[in-house]
Amino acid sequence: MIPQEIIRRKRDGGELAAVDIRSFIDALAAGRLSEGQIGAFAMAVWFKGMSRQEIVALTLAMADSGDRLQWADIDRPIADKHSTGGVGDNVSLMLAPIAAACGLAVPMISGRGLGHTGGTLDKLESIPGYMITPDADLFHRVVKQAGCAIIGQTGALAPADGRLYAVRDVTATVDSIPLITASILSKKLAAGLQTLVLDVKVGNGAFMAERDQAEMLARSLVEVANGAGVKTSALITDMNEPLADSAGNAVEMRNCLDFLAGRKGNTRLEAIVLAFAAEMLEKSGIAALPEEGEAMARRALSSGKAAEIFARMVSMLGGPADLIENPDKYLARAPVKKPVAAARSGWLAACDARGIGVSVIDLGGGRRHPADRIDHRVGFSELLPLGTRVNAGEPIALVHAADEAAAERAAAALAAHYRITEDAPALNPVISGLV
Repeated sequence: MIPQEIIRRKRDGGELAAVDIRSFIDALAAGRLSEGQIGAFAMAVWFKGMSRQEIVALTLAMADSGDRLQWADIDRPIADKHSTGGVGDNVSLMLAPIAAACGLAVPMISGRGLGHTGGTLDKLESIPGYMITPDADLFHRVVKQAGCAIIGQTGALAPADGRLYAVRDVTATVDSIPLITASILSKKLAAGLQTLVLDVKVGNGAFMAERDQAEMLARSLVEVANGAGVKTSALITDMNEPLADSAGNAVEMRNCLDFLAGRKGNTRLEAIVLAFAAEMLEKSGIAALPEEGEAMARRALSSGKAAEIFARMVSMLGGPADLIENPDKYLARAPVKKPVAAARSGWLAACDARGIGVSVIDLGGGRRHPADRIDHRVGFSELLPLGTRVNAGEPIALVHAADEAAAERAAAALAAHYRITEDAPALNPVISGLV
């Protein structure tokens, strides 16, 4: 295999054979390619794209670049969900235990915050003692005994993706649909999944701001995953406002515990969590129809079984056994809280969801650089949903900050991220499509 010939062929718009793609990825994983060659390949793909067969070959080669998890001793369907990222998107935290309570095994490998979006792992690290990188034996044991485990990617899973992504991040090739598809799915294939449901976000707080982009990505992910042998579907969901009524780390963990306790009913968040649970259960064959799956998910919540499974997962992964009963004992609180006042009377008609995510980072709740330490205490809570009628001066959110100055800045920024109108707005559906 001559790397520059593969790069040249793709640069000139040719279609690469599966054997050439695998040879290139094998060389990448083994450290035999320079960063220049990896960057040139990524840029060639960015400009020329890939056929569906090429993307499948790339995904499989990256998945095979490291270990593949095996679940032969677990007699449940192996299922997972992945989100393309958003603000206040803590769906995974509740969905995994709900799905497990309904009979699925959910080995969920999640990520940290990326850009303005929050990361599931960062939220879980607000729990003292929680191990996001357990060894393979413990991961397997937690999935088998608790039904689900939410952890981070280890270096042994799809290592080629880690090196390729690091180069993409500094060569302006992150937003390539073939490369996004292969990056996401290689890790999911390596996790040994049988079924997968994808949450493809669209809106001003998503990486795909336009509907046609989101649909294109959803189709690519679904077709490639199914082509690689994993039964997959995708829901296209709205990210023009934060999904939960909190954005941050510890504040979203509190939101998760409230949800599992049944205190977040009739919200956009509940609609999405239940829809994804229903889709997972139907795709895995546990429910005959999505409606049956949703009813099962509701029972898992109302009975407290999902909360019990979440507590078991946290305890087995090193966290406190009584987190659900005593969250204030473990989840740190910011020293300063400040309400954000509505600038005028009217209807909350629109917001800059991406701007809200950036404001969490400005508070210290995210990273500007990979080595930055996160302040898990900070963020926003009690965010009112769009379509709410407010009076001037009434609180539309609560800032959690490390000091008074940061709280003042964040409150002013958050108020500026919302548009208040005299007339009630037409709201986007929270779920707008199924692929």
